[in-house]
Amino acid sequence: MLKIYNTLGREKQDFKPLKDGQVLIYHCGPTVYWTQHIGNMRGMLMADLIHRTFEYLDYQIKFVRNYTDVGHLTSDSDTGEDKMEKAAQRDQLGPKEVADKYIKIFEDDTHDLNIKEPDFKPRATQMIPEIIEMVKTLVDKGYAYETDLAVYFDVTKVKNYTKLSGQKMEANIKNAGKGDVLDNDKKNSADFAIWFFKTGAHKNALQFWPSPFNSKLVENGEGFPGWHIECSAMAKKFLGETIDIHMGGIEHIPVHHTNEIAQSEAANGVKFVNYWLHNEHLIVNNKKMSKSEGTGYALSEIKEKGFSPLDLRYFFLQAHYRSKQNFTWEALQAAQNGLSNLTEQISSLGEDKGVINQNFKNNFVEKISDDFNIPGALAVVQELLKSDLLNTDK
Repeated sequence: MLKIYNTLGREKQDFKPLKDGQVLIYHCGPTVYWTQHIGNMRGMLMADLIHRTFEYLDYQIKFVRNYTDVGHLTSDSDTGEDKMEKAAQRDQLGPKEVADKYIKIFEDDTHDLNIKEPDFKPRATQMIPEIIEMVKTLVDKGYAYETDLAVYFDVTKVKNYTKLSGQKMEANIKNAGKGDVLDNDKKNSADFAIWFFKTGAHKNALQFWPSPFNSKLVENGEGFPGWHIECSAMAKKFLGETIDIHMGGIEHIPVHHTNEIAQSEAANGVKFVNYWLHNEHLIVNNKKMSKSEGTGYALSEIKEKGFSPLDLRYFFLQAHYRSKQNFTWEALQAAQNGLSNLTEQISSLGEDKGVINQNFKNNFVEKISDDFNIPGALAVVQELLKSDLLNTDK
């Protein structure tokens, strides 16, 4: 029986899919305003390992990983500039050209790291009709309200808003939603924007669409979606109203994923996600990765140091997805040596590798079925290669 640590409940739980033998997975993909650093790529790799585990266990998988190309402000709540617009100014490109540029780099990196392609990889800007429809549903049902600056989700209208994070309301995203210009018509500090009008702090927005929402300050409801509503609309579009698994980094728990749950369940009237999986962060030299300190490494920098992307992949395999992992160049060198030794050991077996003892297979499956314990599964592989049981009967 596959057991998964569910952030919603904070315990390992038996995995029971919505449909036998099938699994619906949504993974929060990158905001494509910059080259993703290896910490971000570790999150993608951890999702890949989970994806491959389900395949190995004979599940049919429908996997969605999105691209955020509008609406993600420089704060994870509702403050600051849109990251895509900031990148457009920096790179002297239009927002779409920025997205195209960094999606290409991202997909080249995922290919080099041998990460499987998702079944669907929508861009938020391609889903504007679906997003507007969900916002409209929330307004019509009384969960959201309009001001002249934005359409907000009213967090007081849902029970147990912080059930995923476990935080008290007053401690959770305090003052979230208050942008560069205070909106005096906003009801609660924790209410979050699901549609920004092209006015106030966003009067010069580069990406905007007409909407059925009303503001005295703009015509035709022109504006753009908030970041959180995008994932809810895309998950529904490709996977349905209730899905098996939603994945992302732990940083998404208190704001982004909390808001996804609130708005999805309010709009759809059913449970949004059965199992929430969150990967821990990659740190560097026991410190937080930092561009200012030169430790926000991209995969290209790993290559420049003479390492292959698969060396980095093998390094990532050695830590559980729910554990922090410390990156050092020495640790990556050790991973390179380990991968080289593993490759040589397997190559030395020749064409006739014999029959693997069933106990090793059972132990391997036991490890990956225990909340995707890939380091434990790797240890089983090492035991196998050291054994004298390769040429015995099952």
